[in-house]
Parts: sequence; C-alpha cells; structure tokens
Amino acid sequence: MKRRDTTNSPHRILLVDDDSQVAKYLTTVLEENGYSVTAATSGKEALASLRECRPDLLILDLNMPGLDGFDFLKIKRAEFPYLRILVISGYLKGSLLKAAELIGATATLQKPIRSETLVTSVREMLA
Repeated sequence: MKRRDTTNSPHRILLVDDDSQVAKYLTTVLEENGYSVTAATSGKEALASLRECRPDLLILDLNMPGLDGFDFLKIKRAEFPYLRILVISGYLKGSLLKAAELIGATATLQKPIRSETLVTSVREMLA
C-alpha cells in the first residue's frame, strides 16, 4: 500500500487500481489538487485500507485480479453504505460501468481519464 497524505486536505480518497502506473498518475493528479490519497493495488488491500483510513471517496477500478471491483461494490454496500464510489474502467467500453452503477457506484468514468475530468468528478462528488 502506498500512502501519501496531504495534512491539510479536508477530504480523504482511497484509490484502488491494480495498474501501478495508472494509480501513480491518478494519485499525483489528486494530490496536486489538494486531496489526501491512499492508494491500493488490489481489492483485498483496499478493503483493509478502507477500514483503516475511513475515506470520503473511493475511486475503484473494476477489472482487478482476485477481489475485483464488482465484489468490492457488493461488500461496500453491506459494510460501508455511506461511502461514495467513483468507478473507473477501460474494459468493454462502458457496458460494465452501467452495471457498476446498478450495483452501487455513485458515478463512473471511462479510462483513459483526463486529469481535468477526474478532478471535476471528484469535486462534484465531494461537494
């Protein structure tokens, strides 16, 4: 788990993506915009982090080995019903994103994600 905290940030974000390059990019974009970010590279790691860091927002990739994004959404619905979730995916051009919304995602974005789009979505979700 990679943790980078911005001490004066009013919002904590847990970012989950098994692609370390994508996670690094998204973390950098969010931190440059004043958010405190904890990054995890697997669903299992994220579940442990979720209980520890109590984020305001979860950014979740769908396609991950082991505990994937859909499994995570089901667990979240039972254990963390308050949590807002931004689901991201580059898989199957959006069909999975619609399914994620039905299961409990607050919002979705298609990969690749432009930094401006990510920041705008996060701001709207945390407003």
